Amino acid sequence: MKEGIHPKYVDCKVTCGCGNTFMTRSVKPELKIDICNMCHPFFTGKLKYVDTTGRIEKFRSKFSGGYTGGKKNS
Repeated sequence: MKEGIHPKYVDCKVTCGCGNTFMTRSVKPELKIDICNMCHPFFTGKLKYVDTTGRIEKFRSKFSGGYTGGKKNS
């Protein structure tokens, strides 16, 4: 390996949106993630919608009123 061209590999604290934290190693000292193995549906067996910006409610309100897909030409 050449000297001086590789980034420093340091201990990294990973924080999930569900509150779970764990330590690993990375080139960054801290990572913030949205979903981890403690809250992911594949690992937990529970279906849970992760909606941080209200996208599901926005979609439901937009298409709940009988959306037809376009205008009719009479």
